[in-house]
Amino acid sequence: MALTSVSQYQVRNPHSLADRTVKWKTFNFFDVSQVKPADSESSSLFNSTECSCLCAGSENLFLGSNDGYVRILSQAFKVVRTFQAQDSRPITHMKQINGSSLLVTISEDLSNEPTLKVWALDKPDKKTGGPKCLSSVGIQNGRKQFPISAFAALDNLSQLAVGFANGSVTVVRGDLINDRGAKQRTVFESEEPITGVEFRDGPTTTLYLATTGRILILIISGRGQGQPAKNLEDHGCGVGCMTVDKGSGDIVVARDDAIYSYGVNGRGPSYAYEGPKQLVSVFGSFVAIVTPPKTDTASKPGMLRRFVGGQASNLYKSSTFALLDTDLKYVAHTESLIAQIRIVFAEWGDLFLLTLDGKLFRYHEKTLSQKLEILYQRDLYVLAINLAQKAGVDNSQRNTILRKYGDYLHKKGDYDTAMQQYLKAIDSTEPSQVIRKFLDSQRINNLIEYLEELHEQDKATVDHTTLLLNCYAKLKDTEKLETFIKSGTNFDLETAIAMCRQGGYHDQAVFLSKKHGEHDRVVDILIEDSKDYKEALHYISRHEPEVMYPNLMRYARSLLEHCPHDATQLFIDYYTGRFSPKKDVPLAPAPATPGGAVSTVQNLASFIPLPYRQTTSVPTPVAQDSTQNAFSNGELAAVDDAQGPSEYDVPKPRTAFSSFVDHPDQFIVFLEACLQEGNMEEKDKVDLHTTLFEVYLEVAASKTGPGKLEWEAKARKLIDGQDISMDASNVLLLSHLSNFRDGAVLVREQQGLRFDIFRSYASAGDTAGAIKALRKYGPEEPQLYPAALAYFTSSPKVLEEAKDELDMVLKKIDEDGLMAPLQVIQTLSTTAVATMGMVKKYLSDTIERERKEISNNRRLIESYRDETNAKRKEMDELGNKSAVFQTRRCSACGGSLDLPTVHFLCKHSFHQRCLNQVRDEEIECPKCAPTNNNIRAFRKAQEESADRHEMFQEALQRSRDKFGTISEFFGRGVMAAPATE
Repeated sequence: MALTSVSQYQVRNPHSLADRTVKWKTFNFFDVSQVKPADSESSSLFNSTECSCLCAGSENLFLGSNDGYVRILSQAFKVVRTFQAQDSRPITHMKQINGSSLLVTISEDLSNEPTLKVWALDKPDKKTGGPKCLSSVGIQNGRKQFPISAFAALDNLSQLAVGFANGSVTVVRGDLINDRGAKQRTVFESEEPITGVEFRDGPTTTLYLATTGRILILIISGRGQGQPAKNLEDHGCGVGCMTVDKGSGDIVVARDDAIYSYGVNGRGPSYAYEGPKQLVSVFGSFVAIVTPPKTDTASKPGMLRRFVGGQASNLYKSSTFALLDTDLKYVAHTESLIAQIRIVFAEWGDLFLLTLDGKLFRYHEKTLSQKLEILYQRDLYVLAINLAQKAGVDNSQRNTILRKYGDYLHKKGDYDTAMQQYLKAIDSTEPSQVIRKFLDSQRINNLIEYLEELHEQDKATVDHTTLLLNCYAKLKDTEKLETFIKSGTNFDLETAIAMCRQGGYHDQAVFLSKKHGEHDRVVDILIEDSKDYKEALHYISRHEPEVMYPNLMRYARSLLEHCPHDATQLFIDYYTGRFSPKKDVPLAPAPATPGGAVSTVQNLASFIPLPYRQTTSVPTPVAQDSTQNAFSNGELAAVDDAQGPSEYDVPKPRTAFSSFVDHPDQFIVFLEACLQEGNMEEKDKVDLHTTLFEVYLEVAASKTGPGKLEWEAKARKLIDGQDISMDASNVLLLSHLSNFRDGAVLVREQQGLRFDIFRSYASAGDTAGAIKALRKYGPEEPQLYPAALAYFTSSPKVLEEAKDELDMVLKKIDEDGLMAPLQVIQTLSTTAVATMGMVKKYLSDTIERERKEISNNRRLIESYRDETNAKRKEMDELGNKSAVFQTRRCSACGGSLDLPTVHFLCKHSFHQRCLNQVRDEEIECPKCAPTNNNIRAFRKAQEESADRHEMFQEALQRSRDKFGTISEFFGRGVMAAPATE
């Protein structure tokens, strides 16, 4: 596929198709994105100076360069292979045989004949390492050298056609794949340049030729071979404006007035699309058209040209790219690009467009559903139907579009046409969707048409039959209507009940529902229509749990609003496992009145209207009374079942909570009753306690005075105790939201969070509460006193309220050593509330105590110093002076000393026999040995504890006298430098 400039071969057809011009609707059916290769090398290959031709196929992209190299790019647009196809000659045309590893290249310059080569990409050449060249052929023109303007090849490479700018066409035949020789023949010559060549393969191989002035057909193999080219049309096309539709095999030609197609029988259908054409390509069912930039510059503003110089004209030279669906006559995508378009190609399921400035754009077709949504938005349902049909969608999808089209027509008021669409989509359309649209009496004919079609398709139900007969009745087609009524075979209970309810015959509707066991419907009629809440509640209570419970939950709020006591009791019975259905016991019949021989059932039957019966008559008051007697509860009495509670799974209490919204009084009764049951699970108890506590607080918040205190006392009692069935965090949250401080205090006290209790009082500015908490929890929580000191001196108002508590706090801090004096001063100095007079006594006592302690420490230091000097003097005498031993008796046995005798420097003397000496064992004074052992053990313990720093840290944290602890461990050698061996 060559990238040769085509402007010199572009022609305009004087013939016009104005009489067949249609308006093409334009859409955006493609997503456009610019392809940016990952590396700069691949990106530079698309520049006009680097790339001389391009083709795609077999999941790869092939780029030919002016220096004779071919580069193969992957789907990621990275160069995966490079080989030299020609020495220093540009490659102007390439074709990759899709589905194979064959690549055809043509290189040319005007000084030599063009060279055609066939490459096997899967067979490496042993010398070069590149692909193997299967064959190489020099293409003969027979005249002076002219550039190649068109090229085509069959997929089996048995025949190739090359068109030249001088008007000649050369066909190359032979086995180029196996290099068994090839023959060339010039099959056509003309004075007009060749602008396109395309093959159509089949029983006969046909070559279509295009010049600037004609379209011709030439049979080059098969029946008719050897005949001269046949002229199909006296209008040609430009270079790049002829291609083949591989789907149909037809040749597509783009001219300025239209798009033409040519088949085996000559010219086929044409599609008017005005405007100059530069390139044409077929992508699936779309025809891609490139319109060249306009050359007229007369209308360009001179001011812009003065500012941007010679480049100003390029800003207006925009090419137009369009994708046409010629079958459905719409433009799938169109846009203008500033840079001119060089080539259009398709691969990887997308269409690509390369511009002169080296930019590559990807055009990805949107899905069918996205296209249809675009058409729906523009109400183009006919086009949507045709598009879906062309895409081969199933009947279900097609019927969906037909329904949408019908809805659109119905909305516009075109009911007849809308019904035609609904009839076409009847296979997969819910009939009720259509029937609802035509229930208006003015559309009854359309409705009958649809219902009749349902019966013909055997898709009608009893409802549809009943409705159809009702429509006949409205049209006074009494014959069919009476037949249906007399037969009664299609009598529909739902329809009969609906008619009774619509006509106001609520008692009759209840009777029909009871007769057929429609318990849910009975309750619905009693509540929604009759507003007889008491009877509805009684009816619910007469049934088994599996029937009673769903109806009770469904209408719980209405029943609680109108029958609060009975409804709440029913909830309690059911959720505590004590529910048993009530039984109806008939009462004694009343004496018959004269003229009342007609039975109740007969009275009722006479007033049940037939389905969809159109009548203006209404029951007389006497008849209404008679009917009412048939449904009167006065003839039955409800009593409890003597067999005891029913067996059923008691639901979780929390499932009933939502039913009591806006009914706090009944909710409290229900919760308190449930809590009295002893067989509740622990989780259920937690839910009940937490919810009851919350309701208590809500009721208390709505009260004032004694009423508020009463409900708060109930809430306090609920959480007062060591073991409460509530999560502490929930109690704290609810107490905070309701401003119920007692609840927060109780929970924190039970959780041992005494410091939080004091802090809550302090943050609220409740000094009395803070003092109370300090006195109550201070002995067990000493850290409250430093916090109290900071709080009492936080403001003059708090200090005034605290009064003498500050002295008590200072005294406690001083006695227990909770804070150092400096810390106390720092705490008091943070605010200007406390005065020197308030802490004078504390400071004086502290200074006096410190003085006494300093004096005692000095005396201890002197005594330790004297003792140390005495020991040092003794050690010096032992090391430098001779010792005189005057002891006469043995320190062990007490006998007189005789030789051999052992004397120790500690002034103890022994008989040698009394020492029990073991040979080579060091002798130690038996009298001093225990003391020395204790000293050594103590020293060893000090050395071992010197490495146990965690013990030092723990002792330091527990100690009140931090400096004393540090001094003690310093004496033990904890902080001494480790000895070096």
